[in-house]
Amino acid sequence: MQVSKCNIESCFLCSHCMPEWREAISVKKTTYSFKRGETIFAEGDAVKGIYFIYEGFVKVHKQWVDNKELIIRFAKAGDVLGHRALVDNDTYPISATALEDCKACFITNDFLEATFKTNPSFTYKMMHLYAAELKKAERRMRNLAHMDVKGRIAELLLEMQEIFGLNKDKFIAVAITRQDIASYAGSTYETVFKFFNELLNEKIITTSGKSIKIDNARKLEEFIDN
Repeated sequence: MQVSKCNIESCFLCSHCMPEWREAISVKKTTYSFKRGETIFAEGDAVKGIYFIYEGFVKVHKQWVDNKELIIRFAKAGDVLGHRALVDNDTYPISATALEDCKACFITNDFLEATFKTNPSFTYKMMHLYAAELKKAERRMRNLAHMDVKGRIAELLLEMQEIFGLNKDKFIAVAITRQDIASYAGSTYETVFKFFNELLNEKIITTSGKSIKIDNARKLEEFIDN
């Protein structure tokens, strides 16, 4: 759903462009509101522009072998969606789905190019974004190849806490399904279920439905170090 306003402070686009360019942004950008579970863009859709999240959380994912889903990353306010498709891609190679109600600004490819040419600070920040994501992707691929599944799940739980934050009851603020955890960790639902039972029995985590609370982060880190 299209909405009218954008939060300048938490939008990557607005916060990194020079103030004089914001008037052009307000004319050219479209701000959308997405409901939990709604697709922002789908793998195979034509690339028409780029999204800047300024409220809520999103999962970025793609189809894998045997119609399984692989979650590439989780995104939050201040993150960018669809930027990897801008280089020699006619269609998005991944999908993005709202994990909760969220809002994002969208600008077209043409206006993005004009923004690059006019705002060196924005261009510089985007270069840093690409470099940081490449480094993280390389680390992720190394972990998938060399870290055992318990370590990958433990690392994800700590990452979720860092990305999503905690609610008033100290649970991770966004409830993630066990299947999504398996899809991110390159595992299966059954493996996640068994490992969660182990963590529950050892009082390392507490669960309430899909919600998770980390009770002993140090013990979780031990699975990563092994």
